[in-house]
Amino acid sequence: MEAGPLEALPAVLALELSPGEHPRRLSLSRDEAAELAALVAEDLQTLVPQVKQARLVLAGALFDAVELLRPGFPAWATLDELARRVPRGQLENVVAFGHHEGRMPTQPLEPDPAYADGPMRLLPLSLLAPEALAGELSERLEVELVGRGEAGSRTADWLMRCFGIQLEHVRYLSRNDLLALTCVQYEHVNLAPLWQLLEAAMLTPYRTETTLSARGLALRYADGAIWAQSPAQWLTTQTGDSAERSHAFAGIVF
Repeated sequence: MEAGPLEALPAVLALELSPGEHPRRLSLSRDEAAELAALVAEDLQTLVPQVKQARLVLAGALFDAVELLRPGFPAWATLDELARRVPRGQLENVVAFGHHEGRMPTQPLEPDPAYADGPMRLLPLSLLAPEALAGELSERLEVELVGRGEAGSRTADWLMRCFGIQLEHVRYLSRNDLLALTCVQYEHVNLAPLWQLLEAAMLTPYRTETTLSARGLALRYADGAIWAQSPAQWLTTQTGDSAERSHAFAGIVF
């Protein structure tokens, strides 16, 4: 790998669990994480050969999207910071972090059991690439992962054995893919305006963002906080008889 500054290209390994399945644990040991990272490197290098010129970094832990998609993307930021401390040339540019005596290296890489029952589990990973390669590699990954990002059979089998689960699908997603997938999920439950604010908090936290809920409630993001108009204030702008206004008020509170 070339000397010089490295740019981080964040991604995930997404595990879609079969109905009723739950992993028997949420993290891997250091040795297990290293085994998985070697399989992931093989998969990604098959998809995009330029990956060989980057450093692959993986956290051996299962997260929910709500844990990863937070302002500042703390899991990826921590993963990248830890990886940059490892001298170049070690481990053939594949670095993995797992638990020691049940604890991950730092809190942002520690999964929260409160979110452990979701149908999709995510292992964060990142590619640290030289500046001269990063742009081209990022473009190739965005194209190849969305089109052909299924994990190899060896990787899928290893995950099922290690976590004691049956999986419907295992695939690689860029962080942009994960953001887009989450956006669709919010739209599906009629919460697109809320996602607009959450996306602003993650991608452009320095900007103010305003929007309206599906029923017209004013929402605003600024300075790290989200403000929602009072339903009672919103009600004063509504017309109609008492029954219609009561129905509208119940809907906006819901």
